[in-house]
Amino acid sequence: MSDLRVSFCGLTFQNPVFTASGTFSARASGKFYDFSRLGAVTAKGVAIEPWEGNATPRVAETYGGMLNAIGLENPGVERFLSEELPLIRAGIGSSGTKIIANVAGHSLEEYVWAAQRLDAAGVDLLELNISCPNIRCGGVSFGADPSLAAKVTETVKRAVSRPLVVKLTPNVRDIAEIARACEGAGADAISLINTLMGMRIDVKARRFTLANRTGGLSGPAVLPVALYMTYQAAHAVKLPVIGMGGISRGEDAAEFLMAGARAVAVGTAALADPVAPVRILDELEEFMEENGFADVEAVRNALS
Repeated sequence: MSDLRVSFCGLTFQNPVFTASGTFSARASGKFYDFSRLGAVTAKGVAIEPWEGNATPRVAETYGGMLNAIGLENPGVERFLSEELPLIRAGIGSSGTKIIANVAGHSLEEYVWAAQRLDAAGVDLLELNISCPNIRCGGVSFGADPSLAAKVTETVKRAVSRPLVVKLTPNVRDIAEIARACEGAGADAISLINTLMGMRIDVKARRFTLANRTGGLSGPAVLPVALYMTYQAAHAVKLPVIGMGGISRGEDAAEFLMAGARAVAVGTAALADPVAPVRILDELEEFMEENGFADVEAVRNALS
């Protein structure tokens, strides 16, 4: 059998398949599959205080994927710690699945406060969300500017003890420049991509499909862009990279590993097929065994 274990940030993961933030909850996802089989689960982004999110409609289906303008609606870090985190831990049990907490904020101070609370709660990694295109301050404004990306990374890194993963936006001129800025500021890993900016118009109703007008495009349509940017980032920095964007099959996951990712995250696919994360894990293992890959590193080195 192929060895699916991967190691980075001082941690060993039982396999390289994770969930992507915003598409997993212990209660909902746990009804469909055993998430303790995954390498890690990434919780929906949380801020220091509850956020209401954007007005509805805020989700729309489109060719090859979906648009969303949720706006990082979340109950705030205290409710996450009292309600969601215990459910995640109960579902994981003794399996070794790691917990990644996604941190949102409108300001440096908010990022730090939320990150410190999550750090103290004992999650395994923190994912700094500086890449959401659907909030009006913070988010993508930090992720699109190398100096701001570095500043928020450095500030949060100094305030926490857990490994810090920085999630990057694709809506930039040079993804490698942003990745290098985060590396220089102390990031322990990079994850990408978040959603691409997009829009749809209902021509019969003569209105924007989303109340926010614009939203984030995700799903199979973004895979070639996500793969390209993962390749760029992985070859620009020495940090481990978690690749995501349009992964819906095991062979998609293998592509990201061959592009240089150490792990992959499954997001929108799980909204169409609730068991997608574990199905993709099974398909990846089958692909590796059928093609003679002894371990994940062999897949990552397949192009060299």
